Amino acid sequence: MRHGVKGRKLSRTAAHRKTTMQSLSMALIREHRIVTTLAKAKELRGFIEPLITRAKEDSHHNRRQVFSSLQNKDAVTTLFTEVGPKSKDRPGGYTRVIKAGHRKGDGAELAVIELVDYNDIKPEGASSDASSGKKKTRRAGKSNTPTTTKASSKPKKEEKEVEAKVEEVSDAEEEKTEVKADTEESSEEEKK
Repeated sequence: MRHGVKGRKLSRTAAHRKTTMQSLSMALIREHRIVTTLAKAKELRGFIEPLITRAKEDSHHNRRQVFSSLQNKDAVTTLFTEVGPKSKDRPGGYTRVIKAGHRKGDGAELAVIELVDYNDIKPEGASSDASSGKKKTRRAGKSNTPTTTKASSKPKKEEKEVEAKVEEVSDAEEEKTEVKADTEESSEEEKK
């Protein structure tokens, strides 16, 4: 049994796994978004996020530590000049993994892994309430906003107009049914 065994072997030797993570990391730093298998994306997240945390503070020691993991000067430079400063105020969670269906050839589960700070498009689940600063709760209840604001009085007027139109339509339907009933009664009298 494999209870509590961390990490994925990805059907590779240790050296091959390390090289795979290095190349995926360099691609992610360069492109800010890559498509790979779900297992590789989840494993890459654990590899790259500590490097981004180190890149938030630009020091000689941190650059050497990151270089020992990546083994690429261009990737280290990009990480410390672009990615690190952009994610300076974020306390972790620099990447996002989104499932992207199955690969046509072998049916492997694909995923998109991207740097959160470089994403211009909001995810589908994000609502406008989150961006406006409102706190969402799971419980139903009264809202904290007062009901006597100008914004709330306008919909009430619209509701009254809609109610008036509904009443007009229902009155017109009642008149039609009365006329129909009268014509049916008159046709019955004519038959007699």
